[in-house]
Amino acid sequence: MSAVVAQSLHVFGLRSHVANNIFYFDEQIIIFPSGNYCVKYNVDQKWQKFIPGSDRSQAMLALSISPNRRYLAISETVQEKPVITIYELSSIPCRKRRVLNNFDFQVQKFISMAFSPDSKYLLAQTSPPESNLVYWLWEKQKVMAIVRTDTQNNPVYQVSFSPQDNTQVCVTGNGMFKLLRFTEGTLKQTNFQRGELQNYLAHTWVADDKIIVGTDTGKLFLFESGDQRWETSIVVKEPTLGSKSLDVIQESESLIEFPPVSSPLPSYEQMVAASSHSQMSMPQVFAIAAYSKGFACSAGPGRVLLFEKMEEKDVYRESREIRQDILCLCFSPSEETLVASTSKNQLYSITMSLTEISKREAAHFEYLTCPLHSAPITGLATCIRKPFIATCSLDQSVRVWNYETNTLELYKGYQEEAYSISLHPSGHFIAVGFADKLRLMNLLLDDIRSFKEYSVRGSRECSFSNGGHLFAAVNGNVIHIYTTTNLENILSLKGHTGKIRSIAWNADDSKLISGGTDGAVYEWNLSTGKRETECVLKSCSYNCVTITPDAKIILAVGTDYTLKEIADSLILREIPAFDVTYTAIAISHSGRMMFVGTSVGTIRAMRYPLPLQKEFNEYQAHAGPVTKMLLTFDDQFLLTTAEDGCLFTWKVFDKDGRGIKREREVGFAEEVLVTKTDMEEKAQVMLELKTRVEELKMENEYQLQLKDMNHSEKMKELTEKFLQEMESLKTKNQVLRTEKEKQDISHREHIEALLDKQSRELQDLESSNNQTLLLEYEKYQELQLKSQRMQEEYEKQLRDNDETKSQALEELTEFYEAKLQEKTTLLEEAQEDVRQQLREFEETKKQIEEDEDREIQDIKTKYEKKLRDEKESNLRLKGETGIMRKKFSSLQKEIEERTNDIETLKGEQVKLQGVIKSLEKDIQGFKREIQERDETIQDKEKRIYDLKKKNQELGKFKFVLDYKIKELKKQIEPRENEIRVMKEQIQEMEAELEHFHKQNTQLELNITELWQKLRATNQEMRRERQKERDLEALVKRFKTDLHDCVAYIQEPRLLKEKVRGLFEKYVQRADMVEIAGLNTDLQQEYSRQREHLERNLATLKKKVVKEGELHRTDYVRIMQENVSLITEINELRRELKFTRSQVYDLEAALKLTKKVQPQEVSEGEPSKDMPSKAPTTRLNEQEETGRIIEMQRLEIQRLRDQIQEQEQVTGFHTLTGVRLPSLSNSEADFEVKTN
Repeated sequence: MSAVVAQSLHVFGLRSHVANNIFYFDEQIIIFPSGNYCVKYNVDQKWQKFIPGSDRSQAMLALSISPNRRYLAISETVQEKPVITIYELSSIPCRKRRVLNNFDFQVQKFISMAFSPDSKYLLAQTSPPESNLVYWLWEKQKVMAIVRTDTQNNPVYQVSFSPQDNTQVCVTGNGMFKLLRFTEGTLKQTNFQRGELQNYLAHTWVADDKIIVGTDTGKLFLFESGDQRWETSIVVKEPTLGSKSLDVIQESESLIEFPPVSSPLPSYEQMVAASSHSQMSMPQVFAIAAYSKGFACSAGPGRVLLFEKMEEKDVYRESREIRQDILCLCFSPSEETLVASTSKNQLYSITMSLTEISKREAAHFEYLTCPLHSAPITGLATCIRKPFIATCSLDQSVRVWNYETNTLELYKGYQEEAYSISLHPSGHFIAVGFADKLRLMNLLLDDIRSFKEYSVRGSRECSFSNGGHLFAAVNGNVIHIYTTTNLENILSLKGHTGKIRSIAWNADDSKLISGGTDGAVYEWNLSTGKRETECVLKSCSYNCVTITPDAKIILAVGTDYTLKEIADSLILREIPAFDVTYTAIAISHSGRMMFVGTSVGTIRAMRYPLPLQKEFNEYQAHAGPVTKMLLTFDDQFLLTTAEDGCLFTWKVFDKDGRGIKREREVGFAEEVLVTKTDMEEKAQVMLELKTRVEELKMENEYQLQLKDMNHSEKMKELTEKFLQEMESLKTKNQVLRTEKEKQDISHREHIEALLDKQSRELQDLESSNNQTLLLEYEKYQELQLKSQRMQEEYEKQLRDNDETKSQALEELTEFYEAKLQEKTTLLEEAQEDVRQQLREFEETKKQIEEDEDREIQDIKTKYEKKLRDEKESNLRLKGETGIMRKKFSSLQKEIEERTNDIETLKGEQVKLQGVIKSLEKDIQGFKREIQERDETIQDKEKRIYDLKKKNQELGKFKFVLDYKIKELKKQIEPRENEIRVMKEQIQEMEAELEHFHKQNTQLELNITELWQKLRATNQEMRRERQKERDLEALVKRFKTDLHDCVAYIQEPRLLKEKVRGLFEKYVQRADMVEIAGLNTDLQQEYSRQREHLERNLATLKKKVVKEGELHRTDYVRIMQENVSLITEINELRRELKFTRSQVYDLEAALKLTKKVQPQEVSEGEPSKDMPSKAPTTRLNEQEETGRIIEMQRLEIQRLRDQIQEQEQVTGFHTLTGVRLPSLSNSEADFEVKTN
């Protein structure tokens, strides 16, 4: 792989011809196709994330997002084969979940898709002539059903699921409106088309069984369960309103200007209108979107109508006059914004909470991002002093973008197509080649204005020089060179016989390279105007040429599927393009990276010099051939354009994954060109606005004074009214008080009468209740006597039953023992039958699993039908219950009033009835207890008999098992003792390890102290060396001065002066030297002690290194021993588990054999065979453990000897209180175990 990496940062463009090309991921993020990517764009934060398409993708056809916003399905054509890729949007970055590319049916491409409400199923419609509708369980890549929707090769436009039902599907197309239901593994049509067939362009579900459908004649139909319920026609808007809305938009936006209505470029709807005059009056409905209040639909060029529920009037708002057909509409999850995509690759949005909508007035769409190119981009340029990108397109527009802020800076439309563009290095001027002229234009603050025009028709290439003092323009097969100072033509370079397709300047602007369709690549010398080198290959038509930064090698790409390196009129190398045509090439200013664009829209990044092998990174960026490619001046960003109308910006990285940084001495310029007339106009506007503000202030003050006067008058009127109402209320209050006193007196009298009545009724009730109590008490005594008699009779019956049961039990035991033998034989036969049945069951299970899916789906459909019926019945019942509740509440109030009186009277009666019921319950309880006791007695007797039988059998096995358990315990006990001893040894070795750790820490402290001493001695050595250097320098200077004095040896006077000068200059230094000579003995003593300390330090270092190695080896050895001991302990534990499991198995086996074998077999026989192998294996394991312990004892002895040797070494001090475990104890334990 190549060391050069490009990462996509931002894209300006939209692929409008992808079905369902815009939708919301959440409230802030929208997803739309651009190039060969799907873009996740955050509307608030303005960032983009990319979902790449498939490798070698030829076309993206349709998109669909699941209702839960987790999955995205993309329909593509990859190497002329249809592919559906499903991405998981919740993962970061988005990853492929499923790829559907193996089909059992004929298919050319999938033109429309839809997810089911639960996101488990995927519906896909294929293109004619097959026109198949495929119903997928996409997680398992399983086709549930397939049906042909059309047999007459009519186009199908849209498929969709019902929003609440997985099994209901809608398909619309030319002369086609079908409702299908998935039942019994097939899709069956449920509606029948009546009346005149229409060309149904779009549809949407507004309820569970209601669908809105739009046609190409401007009609809207409402179908309910397949039957037409409502119809309306959309009226064409008058042209005067359109011009007004356009004027409003042009005033509100300073950077974006729309072309006038009389544009020579016909739009899509104008071409359709030219074919049939009848369709002019009926606009086509390309898009419909439902929301909670109703639905929105496109109503011809640039109009959207809103329809609300329960109203047949078209309550609508209209968009701006964009002169384009709206292809797709989408509401945000909260239904606050509506987004629209158009046939001219534009994205628009509008907020649903606008005041114009509430007032039933026309509201206007705004650009979602910025105006985008709607036709192939033909020119691309960038500059040095500003982060600008300039593009021109066949849509008759010139646009200037900012690649730092990812915004559109300037936009202007023209009457002619623009073929080429170039930016001046300063970023203030551009040269644009139009179909009729070449124009030089200024980039102003909010406009692009021409200041010079040349009669160069159809200039396909133009370029400013790197220094900006020249610019070149191509006119057919001639290159014209102009100066930017006096704007005159200084050179005309002729020599090409075909059209020139590409030109490039070298770094110092002394040479120009050109390549054309005639297969010629020329290098022109601009000082002489002649060709310096030429390379002609008539079999190749060159698409693009460039030159390396050192101006030594020319790189050219053309139609012969190669990349050529040309130098000195010779082709040095030809690198194959691997079955694609290179259409553009760019090399970095550093000369280390190279990028090429292909005819299939891919971009290849490779390092330069070019490798011999196929080493490059390929990115599937565009959906059409790459037209232009540039690198910014600092080699940070790559810019690419293509015929799909998209502009991509890429971040470029080097081999180490870092951006190739070039230091900028000066930042980007912030200056802007403004004309003098514009400044004067703005100054005048400012003055007018100021005067207007002052006038408004005066008017506001006057109006405020008038309002204050009005308010004061109103306040007076209100206070008078308030006082009058207060007086009237006071009189009313007095009247009400008198009435209240009268009602209180009457109420007291009524209460006293009621209390008298209540006291009388209470006395009557007490007398009657006392009589009833006496009668009930007599009845209770009689019942007690009856219960005593019943108990005596039941006790007699129980005694008789015990005697009869004992006899019956003996007879039953003999009978069931005989049956047991018969059933054992039957069990063996049944086991064989079970095996056969298991085989049959496995075969039937496979068949059942295959049939289960079908049955589940049928059951689902049945129950979903039932659910719908029940929901409808529930709605009816709710309405009825509401009426009944009202009646019930009115009746309940009357009942409550009456029951309150009755309850007070019946309170005491209820108490007496409660006593009676409690007595009756006691009687019934006694009866139940008697029955339950009879049943429990029978169950317990049966259980006693079974337990006695089991006790006899267990008594026989107990003797055998006790004997075996004793033998196993004898075998287990020595192993447990060994484990205990091993654990103690491990603890002792761990203590020894701690001792070694402490010694290591002490040694590390000693080493740090010695290092500190070493540093101090090193510093002293540096000081002494510095002194020595100073003295040597002084001696050298003295020698040179003395040598100068020797030159005057023949002149005593001058010699004397020179010697005196030497004395005055060096006398102090000489004294210092003498003092140093006196202290030579001290220096010698210092050096001797220093050497002694260095020797000691060296020996200590060696000792530390040796001891560290010894400690390390000992530590590793002890760790290994610990590991081996732990493994042995684990093995012993496993053996213990194994022996216990053997004991348990033996017990179980003995029980089974005892049941199967007759009673004549002796009790000791089964115990002879089972544990026969255990003692032999146990002896082998004991020998192995003995050997291991002996080896460990020898190793520990060796370690102790080493430790004693280390203790004898000077400078090694062991810590007191920590000792290794004694060998005598371990040896004694081992001898006992072996014996």
